[in-house]
Amino acid sequence: MFEFAHPWAFLLLPLPLLVYWLAPAYKESQDSLRVPFFKRLIDITGQKPQKGAVILQRIFFQKIWGPISWILVIISLAKPMMISAPIEQIKSARDLMVAVDLSGSMEVADFKADDGKIISRLDAVKQVLAEFSKQREHDRLSLIVFADASYLQAPFTEDHSTWLALLNETEIGMAGQSTLFGDAIGLGIKLFKKSDSENKVLIILTDGNDTGSKVPPIEAAKVAAKNGLTIYTIAIGDPETVGEEAIDLKVLNKISEITSGATYHAFDKQELENIYKMIAELEPDEYDTLSYRPKISLHHYPLALALFGYLFFFITMTLLSSRTQSRSRSLAQVAQTQEKL
Repeated sequence: MFEFAHPWAFLLLPLPLLVYWLAPAYKESQDSLRVPFFKRLIDITGQKPQKGAVILQRIFFQKIWGPISWILVIISLAKPMMISAPIEQIKSARDLMVAVDLSGSMEVADFKADDGKIISRLDAVKQVLAEFSKQREHDRLSLIVFADASYLQAPFTEDHSTWLALLNETEIGMAGQSTLFGDAIGLGIKLFKKSDSENKVLIILTDGNDTGSKVPPIEAAKVAAKNGLTIYTIAIGDPETVGEEAIDLKVLNKISEITSGATYHAFDKQELENIYKMIAELEPDEYDTLSYRPKISLHHYPLALALFGYLFFFITMTLLSSRTQSRSRSLAQVAQTQEKL
């Protein structure tokens, strides 16, 4: 498919005709040449002498190539473009952040894997998140880990394989032993401020209650709601646990309520998988499709053709002129020889 970037240039096509009709003819005065053997030169060359002004006639090539070259120049000025097949680029429409609790209690092995083997809570989370990320093909994912403090483990990225690799590198205790998920919400708010996405989701996964965040979880949730952040909370483990490792479902429910999210409770790996499936249904995969057609300029081709045409013409005329001059000199020498005789 072709198109012209400057189609208005074709309005210049009749310009040479206007110049031909309106501009005066070009006149040039030349000195005449008188030779003593002019008559014999005429007889030999077979040309007839003329008096007065001489109108120079263009040769056939000039008559044909002149208009053609002008058309080629106009086409080049109009800038023809070859439009390639459309290329589509998928852009994420949602930023999704996962906050994983790495406190000591996440090491408890009370989750059953698909093969029946008992695994730790953190290992179960890693397995489920691996499947979950496959369902978020067009989302940008981020990962923060928290315990005594909150840390950014993986910034927002569409490279899910790298995100999973960073998730698998997490270990129990690398962020401490306590559970400060109020600070995790605060870190999430800070990171989401750098996001241009209008759909911001934070999933917090914990097996304990907040043990002393600088910002209480509920207050942090209020700030998150003002920043357009939706929070889903997932409680892991036995709800009958007491002490610092007890799950404060009341606080988790309140956080989700404030941010228009939801709270879930997982006792095993299967329930955890079902929870992530429900979240995937509540927050379906969203993406924007950007389409564009690459354009390749072809303006240099007609211009080059016009220039090569004139170059060929000048080279040919130079050779012919040189041949004619050589012939004229030979005839002049013949005429002089006959005059002497």
